[in-house]
Amino acid sequence: MPEQGKEGARLFSPLNLRGVTLKNRIVISPMAQYCAEGGFPTDWHFAHLGGFAIGGAGLIFTESTKVERRGLGSFGDLGLWDDSHIAPLRRITDFLKQMGAKAGMQLNHSGRKARSQRPWEGFGPIVAPESELWPMIAPSAVAHSKDWAVPREMTGRDISENIEAWVAAARRAHAAGFEVLEIHGAHGYLVHQFLSSYANHRTDAYGGSLKNRMRFPLELTEAVRNAWPAELPLFFRVSAVDDAGWTLEDTLLLARELKAVGVDIIDCSSGGMASRSPTAAQTQCVLGYQVPYAESVRKHAGIATMAVGLIVSGAQAEAILVNESADLVAIGRQALYDPFWATHAAEELAEYAQFETLPKQYGWWLDRRKKAGFPGAVNPSQADVAL
Repeated sequence: MPEQGKEGARLFSPLNLRGVTLKNRIVISPMAQYCAEGGFPTDWHFAHLGGFAIGGAGLIFTESTKVERRGLGSFGDLGLWDDSHIAPLRRITDFLKQMGAKAGMQLNHSGRKARSQRPWEGFGPIVAPESELWPMIAPSAVAHSKDWAVPREMTGRDISENIEAWVAAARRAHAAGFEVLEIHGAHGYLVHQFLSSYANHRTDAYGGSLKNRMRFPLELTEAVRNAWPAELPLFFRVSAVDDAGWTLEDTLLLARELKAVGVDIIDCSSGGMASRSPTAAQTQCVLGYQVPYAESVRKHAGIATMAVGLIVSGAQAEAILVNESADLVAIGRQALYDPFWATHAAEELAEYAQFETLPKQYGWWLDRRKKAGFPGAVNPSQADVAL
């Protein structure tokens, strides 16, 4: 398990992972923005990710970033399939470091879920001439869903070349200044497709038994671990359970194997194979609904975990850590609502003086206003309003 930090609120204690020290246990989860251009980040990405760093998060992940062009999920995905993608990402990581945050890169390949509409356009397959789209590959020639294109089944050569694409992207991530790397093995994308008997109908060494279906993810992870600097941590995102037959017991077996090839943290999500995402499923989600998966993997696979999914308050996040359900908490859509979530959690837990976690360009002015006693300086909702 990672080395623990100081006494006090666990949420704001540092965490040592290999040669990287996170200043707190708050992680901004990867969240797709669909506004890259040719795989390149734009000013939107700089503002989007930079805001979380100003707000005090310890580790900030990019959105799912594709290792090759045919791995694109949709128009507007980030990419790392070319050296030219490095410099604009470096601009972002440099700023995150200035704010005291660590930069995390999540790598992914969409497999048969490629060529999808942006969510606000309907989430279905893109309807366009084939010449305007990109090739689709997958473990088997099985479409993701009705009306989706049938992908080409990957050959042995495709598998080798795909692993090399992941390795090359990992090296580019390091060159771009990222200090944490995550392999996306969840939500029905390529790595998850190999794991799933629902999507993987192969009859060779990469299909059939669970051992065979784990072969590609483990070979890929081992290759990435060997290419990623030994002093930097490697995460792996799993769908701890999915909607198409993958079970928690399967995840525990996978997690033990991932630990053996050098993974440091299992990022425990769920779903996405037959439905779009956990929050798109028919069942009602409750606060922290995926935390039990992180707790089980941590306890039974003997590897550190990250909890994610409807974690909305500092008190809730602190309880997850104090109860030893996970080692890190990842905040997603709640951070979109409140990019300063970490600062507000610190105030909620009375861990720091108000505004202390903010850069001086913000904190000094807010503290001065508070000390001056202006109405609403602490809680605007309590201010008297003259009508």
